Amino acid sequence: MRLFRPLAEISAAKSCRSRLQFSVLLIPFATAFLGLNTVLGQSSPTPAASTPAPAPCASPQNRQFDFWVGRWDVYPKKSPGKKVAHSLIEGLYSGCAVRENWMPLVPGGDGGSINSYRPEDGLWHQTWTDSSGAWVEFTGKWNGTSMVLEGVWPLPGHPKQRTRMTYTRLPDGSVEQAGQSSDDEGKSWQPSFDLIYRPAAEQKAQL
Repeated sequence: MRLFRPLAEISAAKSCRSRLQFSVLLIPFATAFLGLNTVLGQSSPTPAASTPAPAPCASPQNRQFDFWVGRWDVYPKKSPGKKVAHSLIEGLYSGCAVRENWMPLVPGGDGGSINSYRPEDGLWHQTWTDSSGAWVEFTGKWNGTSMVLEGVWPLPGHPKQRTRMTYTRLPDGSVEQAGQSSDDEGKSWQPSFDLIYRPAAEQKAQL
C-alpha cells in the first residue's frame, strides 16, 4: 500500500490542478456573457438618458407664416365694405405646412394652396391649384416684415407672366395680400390685386 499511496496522492493533486486551470479558463467566457461587473459582484451603471431629437418643423423659420393662420373675411383694399370671399388658413402636420382654402362668394374660382418651408434651400414654397385647372408654384422668403412669394402664372395673352404676392400682418391684426405682375421677367412690376383679410365674424365670437 505504501508503494501506491504516493501515486494516488500525485494523481489527486494533478486532478485538482486540472480543475483549477479549467475554472480559470472559464472566467473570460463568464465575463463576456455576464459582464465584468456581474462577475466581480458590482452593479452595472445606469445608462444616461438620450436627448430627444427636435421636432422636424420646430425652427423659427417654420413659424414665419403663422400670422396668416385663421378664419378670414376678404375685402379688396379699395372697397373695404365689399366682401368678396371667405378664406380658411390652417396650420397643419405638426407645424410643417400652412394650408389655404379660398372660397369666393361668387361661384367659380375657388381653390387653395399648400405652403411649407424647406430648410434645404431656405425658401418657402407654395403650390396653388383651383377650379379652373390652374396649377402654380411659388417660392420666396420672409424679408423681416412680410412674406414675399413669386412664380410664373400664365394667363391668356401672357404665357410667361410672373406674379409676386406680398403678405403683411397689419397693426389691427388683419393681413394684406398685395399682388403684382410682370411681363418682362421681373424687370418691372404692375399692381394686380390688393386684398385685406379680416378675422371672420365667427372667429371673433370665439375669441
